[in-house]
Amino acid sequence: MILPAIAAGVGVAVIAVSANPFTVRAQDAVPQAQSAPPQPPAAPAPADPAAELAAKRDQTRAELETLSKTINLSTDKVSALQQSIADLDKSTQSIRQALIESAARRKTLDRQILESEEKLADLGVKQDGIRRSLHERRGLLAEVLAALQRMGRNPPPALLVTPDDALASVRSAILLGAVVPGIRKETDKLAADLENLAALQTASAAEKAGLTATMTNSIEEERRMDLLLAENDKLSRSNAAELAAEKKRSEELAGKATSLEGLVASMESEIASVRDAAAAARQAEENRKLMTDEQRAQAKALADSGVPDKNRIAPAYPFGELKAKLEVPVAGDILRQFGDADGTGHEAMGMTVATNPETVVTAPADGLVVFAGAFRSYGQMIILDTGDGYHLVLSGMETINTRQGKFVFSGEPLAVMGAKRVASATALALETDRPTLYIEFRKDGKPVDSRPWWTAKDTGKARNDS
Repeated sequence: MILPAIAAGVGVAVIAVSANPFTVRAQDAVPQAQSAPPQPPAAPAPADPAAELAAKRDQTRAELETLSKTINLSTDKVSALQQSIADLDKSTQSIRQALIESAARRKTLDRQILESEEKLADLGVKQDGIRRSLHERRGLLAEVLAALQRMGRNPPPALLVTPDDALASVRSAILLGAVVPGIRKETDKLAADLENLAALQTASAAEKAGLTATMTNSIEEERRMDLLLAENDKLSRSNAAELAAEKKRSEELAGKATSLEGLVASMESEIASVRDAAAAARQAEENRKLMTDEQRAQAKALADSGVPDKNRIAPAYPFGELKAKLEVPVAGDILRQFGDADGTGHEAMGMTVATNPETVVTAPADGLVVFAGAFRSYGQMIILDTGDGYHLVLSGMETINTRQGKFVFSGEPLAVMGAKRVASATALALETDRPTLYIEFRKDGKPVDSRPWWTAKDTGKARNDS
């Protein structure tokens, strides 16, 4: 082993030079190497790197949740937000457009926060790895540092001063030539480790600073959306009594329905706003089929412009034509895909996405809100009729900001996730306490795989996340 040789060799060289240049007493060096206190056993390396990364992500996420509670918007910032809302044209179209833009900004910020979490977790794992390596080599490093210190206190004498000095220098050079390369190797490795650790700590500090700014922007955007939603509510208060009656009736129907198909059928037949809107949407679809190519191109151009058409009551595109064009309604990590084992011995009928607390949920496509409320083991749920016989089911949210009978545009905010995962049948056997959104696509009442519809950046292999 190189360690005793380094320590003993340095001890011999120093003693031979300083005490008696003609006598090399190896026994004087041995006690120095043995006098070091016994070292405790090194911390074992983690058996599963993936588990270590997941644990570090959980730790990072908990720290960021604590940090988010300490971030407050200044009075001037709140006043500026309120003024910006006051300056808006108070029309349904302008408020809806502002909501869509706000939701897009929030989702971008949510994705940036998730990316920063992953970077911080990765940096933390690398720092832990270096610290663990230093811990495991602490005995060797202590003796290397001690050897360097002894060499600094007792340098070899200069050559050609006296014959004795010359002979001592030659002997020291022979001994040092044997041990210095080993010391140099360990010293260089130690210096490199410390430099890497310092660089990782600097990178972590910079990432945390950037993340704090992103979280502040996210809180600001959340406040803006709350103000916009309040304005949107004011525009629909004229028929508040009618809406309240419909909501009560929909809750009664949800309590009686035993399946999603039954719920959709009862809502479309017995809730006036849903029934009328569904009939109008079907008529609009029929009218679209009768359009000329030029008229259809103009309608698509208007839809592509991103400006909501306040008169539109049906999707701008047939749902079947939207494959590879939809954006997942929430920023997060995909935990489970359609067809995966659901933990109960069955296959999952939809996709499950883990999110951060209070993440905004947007409409993945234009559609009519057939249902918005609590339904059996699904918890809070929204069902969108997107035309062509397709229905989109979203569940697991904490707060719903839309209502049945309303036509919503792609990207429009529909709900907000809670602080923790909501207990529901769709979230069984998930090893996470993060909020989870369940997404299910249905064609003519039967679940279908949603993956063909998502954009490339939103597709990927599901991964477990503890």
